[in-house]
Amino acid sequence: MTTATVDIETGRDYKPAPESLAAVMAPGQRPKRPNALSASVTFGWRAMLKIKHVPEQLFDVTAFPIIMTLMFTYLFGGALAGSPREYLQYLLPGIMVTSVVMITMYTGVGLNTDIEKGVFDRFRTLPVWRPAALVGMIFGDLLRYVLAATVITGVGLVLGYRPGGGLPGVVAGIVLLVVFSFAFSWIWTLLGLILRTEKSVMGVSMLVLFPLTFLSNVFVQPTTMPGWLQAFVDVNPITHLVAAVRAMMDGDWDSGETVWVLVASVVITAIFGTLTMRAYNRK
Repeated sequence: MTTATVDIETGRDYKPAPESLAAVMAPGQRPKRPNALSASVTFGWRAMLKIKHVPEQLFDVTAFPIIMTLMFTYLFGGALAGSPREYLQYLLPGIMVTSVVMITMYTGVGLNTDIEKGVFDRFRTLPVWRPAALVGMIFGDLLRYVLAATVITGVGLVLGYRPGGGLPGVVAGIVLLVVFSFAFSWIWTLLGLILRTEKSVMGVSMLVLFPLTFLSNVFVQPTTMPGWLQAFVDVNPITHLVAAVRAMMDGDWDSGETVWVLVASVVITAIFGTLTMRAYNRK
């Protein structure tokens, strides 16, 4: 079957010469299909460009952590430790974990918003690794997690926090926190796919996050709690994460807690990453 084109001047049909077609077609070989890492990084860059064009998205990783640190330091410091500065030595690693883990829910909120706008319908048609859009979106959020942790550490240093582990301990604590947050984000990614509105994603996320972050060892030692509450705190993953990060920043690394957090991160990613991709393919 041949394709004919109508000449505008004469109104007659004519067949374009092969030379004419070759002139308008892109020369060279067809570009290779991007690998999984390249595609994921590209989508991660897209997520960071969204922050560039809408910088107020950084409010939750700048103003929110500062407010959390100041509020709890001066609200509980005098009552629990005798002075805000003394309490800050115990509180800061925990409040850093709380702030970063709580902002992971915006991964699901952002995904749900993109789905409602039809953006992910276009992504699904691209000839790239299928999970790249989801993985890249979480990659982009890693910058937000690092920024939030850095802001809290900076505020803590100004207020008088002195990490016993020095810079290596602080960096190690932030890296462990980011690894866990990456895994934890898959929970909200799944919610972003299966729930119908961003408000419902945020509501369910807060319902899960508040018990996990507040019923832990962030603010006080679990030994001061009732026995029934200690039972929950002891199995709470946030408790183990805070213990590991606090030990690193204090310069007294707890290998048991660190391994627990890393294993939990792998398990969470395996379970919720698989469920997320199944929901994504059926969407």
